[in-house]
Amino acid sequence: MKDQNDTIPAAKDGKYEFLINYSERELTCKVEKEQNKLHVFIDNNINAELEIQPDGTLTQASGNSLPESTIEFIKKHVLEG
Repeated sequence: MKDQNDTIPAAKDGKYEFLINYSERELTCKVEKEQNKLHVFIDNNINAELEIQPDGTLTQASGNSLPESTIEFIKKHVLEG
C-alpha cells in the first residue's frame, strides 16, 4: 500500500524524504540532491552517493552497494516525482 503523501515536496535541488522497502523492511530514505549528485541516507546506517548521467540514468559512485531496484525507486521519487 502506497500513501500518496509519503513524499515531502521539494525543488529539484534540495532535500527529499520518503519511505522505501529495503531488505524486506520499510525504512526512511533521505536524499540530498546537489546538481548531478544524490546523497542517499537509508535508516541512518546505509549511505551512498549516486551520480546523474547525461542520459538521465543513475550510477552509484560510492557508499553501501544499493540494488538496482532501490536506485530506480529513488530516481522515480527525486527526479521524476
